[in-house]
Order: sequence, then C-alpha cells, then structure tokens
Amino acid sequence: MSGAVPEGDRQRRERIAENLRAVRERAARACEKAGRPAQDVTIIAVTKTYPASDVRILAGLGVTDVGENRDQEAAPKAAATADLRLTRHFIGQLQTNKAKSVARYADMVHSVDRERLVAALGARARVEGRELGCLVQVDLDPGSAAGVIGPRGGADPRDVPAVADRIAEEEGLALRGVMAVAPLGGDPAEAFARLRTVAEDIRARYPQARVVSAGMSGDMEAAIENGATHLRVGTALLGGRGPNVG
Repeated sequence: MSGAVPEGDRQRRERIAENLRAVRERAARACEKAGRPAQDVTIIAVTKTYPASDVRILAGLGVTDVGENRDQEAAPKAAATADLRLTRHFIGQLQTNKAKSVARYADMVHSVDRERLVAALGARARVEGRELGCLVQVDLDPGSAAGVIGPRGGADPRDVPAVADRIAEEEGLALRGVMAVAPLGGDPAEAFARLRTVAEDIRARYPQARVVSAGMSGDMEAAIENGATHLRVGTALLGGRGPNVG
C-alpha cells in the first residue's frame, strides 16, 4: 500500500520506543531516590554504529539530544539529519586535527582534556562563527597522574582547573561543566562521588559550568545519585555494541 511503513521500520520504532520508556523510568526512579526532579537530567542518545534512521526515530519519540564518539561517523550522520532540531554532543576522544570538522556540527564537546585541544576548537569555532559548549573530561582511573591524559581520555583532577580556565578564556568556546567515564572494573558510585567534588570546585569558580556528564546504560543510577545532569545512553536504547559508548 502506498505510504505504508515497512514492517522492519515499524518494529524498530516500537523496540526503541519501549527501550526509551524503560530508560526514562529508570532515570525518574533514580532521581526520586536522590531527591532530585526528573527534569534535571537529560538523556543523550548515543547513536554510534547505528544509522541515521535511528536518529530520526529517536527525534520522533521526543529525544532532543544525540551523541557520537567518532567524527568519521558523526559528521555524515549530522549532515544526513541536519533538518532535525537536535542538540548534538561529541563525546569521544578527540584529536586536534578533527577539531575543524567537529566544530561544524557539534553543539557540545564532552571530551576536552588538554589545552592544545582548547586552542584548536576555539580557532575552528571562530572560523565557523559558532559558540561551542565544552566540558572538561576528568580521568577517574585510580592510576591517573598530573600532566598525563588517561588511556580513555581525561585530565587528571589536579589538571582540570587549568583546562577549565583555558576554555573560559577562549573566544568561541563556552565552559559548560565536566564529564567522566567510570573506571573499568571499579565502583562507579565512588568514582562519580570524586567527579562530584571536581564539578563543585569548577562550579564555584564558574557558576555557569553546571553540566555533569556522567553515567551510561549500566551505571546511570550511581551517576544521578552523585549529581549527573546528562546521561550518555546507547546500549539500553539501541542495543549492544562495543565498550565505553553507553
């Protein structure tokens, strides 16, 4: 029949809608337990490895924020869904030579962890005539060391204030807060409690830096308990894939 939705597309939409309801319910329960209003927490749908058609399904279900880990996938997917009114988050490790591309489509970069990257993003944001929101990625691994970027990205907590200062000073960039990934095999609640301390310190210096990006499919409750404002959720929404993407 003309105009009919293919069965596979309909089933995919129903599955994503069911998953989205479950994620929202989990977040709402965690917020209630933490004494926080549910509207304080934004769910970022991490669409890495999934097609632009899934982005369209999510947008149709009321999702306003989407995230990607790799520019090679994020850039063409952003172009393919440019007609959608979405806030686009870049959440993966970022090389300075990719700053030019990311600055064209991202609204917020979660993985800013060194001053050289700050300079590259600022230069490209000015060329594009855009303001780019930035989060300082914090390395929560137990073996983190001052002056060293973690293997999964992130500045040692002692280096975070200096990176935050550089973002705040850089024309074209706006300091929005902090981000972190819980250590592999560690206690996420303990790690996110340390992130909360870092976030509070940055917010005391820069009151506008209120975003705390923490928590994925497996640890969102611990993140919400410790003040997360943004959850990066992929697997629970769209299905299983590689590690560290939600």
